[in-house]
Amino acid sequence: MSKTLHLTEQLIAQRSVTPEDGQCQAIIEARLKPLGFVCETIVSGPADFRVKNLWAKRPGRGGRTLVFAGHTDVVPTGPLEQWTSDPFVPSHRDGNLYGRGAADMKTSIAAFTVAVEEFLANNPTPKLGVALLLTSDEEGPSVDGTAVVCEKLRQRGEQLDFCIVGEPTSVERLGDMIKNGRRGSLTGKLTVKGIQAHIAYPELGLNPIHKALPALAELAATEWDHGNEFFPPTSFQISNIHGGTGAGNIIPNRVVIDFNFRFASVTTAEDLQQRVHAVLDRHGLDYELQWVVGGQPFLTTPGELVDAVRREIHFVTGVDAELSTTGGTSDGRFISRICPQVIEFGPINASIHKIDEHVRVADLEPLKDIFRGVLERLDAL
Repeated sequence: MSKTLHLTEQLIAQRSVTPEDGQCQAIIEARLKPLGFVCETIVSGPADFRVKNLWAKRPGRGGRTLVFAGHTDVVPTGPLEQWTSDPFVPSHRDGNLYGRGAADMKTSIAAFTVAVEEFLANNPTPKLGVALLLTSDEEGPSVDGTAVVCEKLRQRGEQLDFCIVGEPTSVERLGDMIKNGRRGSLTGKLTVKGIQAHIAYPELGLNPIHKALPALAELAATEWDHGNEFFPPTSFQISNIHGGTGAGNIIPNRVVIDFNFRFASVTTAEDLQQRVHAVLDRHGLDYELQWVVGGQPFLTTPGELVDAVRREIHFVTGVDAELSTTGGTSDGRFISRICPQVIEFGPINASIHKIDEHVRVADLEPLKDIFRGVLERLDAL
């Protein structure tokens, strides 16, 4: 059994549903300390939701640092009876390794840990510094995890130059897609107020649903921007509408609409907020609007990190990786605040969060080899 496969199985066996870590970070720390890493555990969050984070760093001779980032927590299993095997007992079938977190993202953590071991065995005094940032709060609120660690590093003046987040980005074949950025996420909760009345006497009431519809139609039809060569245009989507008392003969006194923007780097959250308020005000609505910025967009254009990862993917697999910014948010949004070059790369994502989550066993060693090769390429710069 390869070291990568063995470590992946060890990590899958840890029951680490958010915010639990099991012993994942302790397992990684035990492998890093003998290599000269200074390891720091950062615990954050309230008593009933304690999040464990690991920051491990080994400086290099040249002053620049590559960070491998990941999360040891996993989503809940769902109905256990629907799994073919215990989700926390690593199982092999038809060339696949099954278990919760296999793809998202314990395989990547194992692969980059073994890659670091091999890199340092061949080059004990590299120019390149190496660090690992692991959290047990990525699949949950993402409040006390990577965001907390990055803020501590910012306050210390820590310099980070490159970061690879081991999210499962591949689609059909290992290495066919790299995420070199992510869209921002902005959520709004709009409450439009009216006057409750008997439905047979509309002149005595004010229907907030009727009042809101023209404004919602305008928002849905608005072209917010054109995107750019890396990002699609900003999207606006309504996710929920709650109105009415449940009775069929009452005009409600309010309607609540939940909506979300996924926005490109050519637009800011502040600009979107101002434009929405302008539409609502123009339609004369009596409303309240609460905003939550789930994440700012980030983008790493082709350069040292993107080039190193793409070249190593092609060298190991023969695949030409596509750059993409599609999908949801990731912890890259926090790391990009203190690191100028951030990308995401990892195994095939077809089974993530599903029953019988799995990875191809044949992809484990190539994934490790790609991570090791990137270390070597960046060290040589």
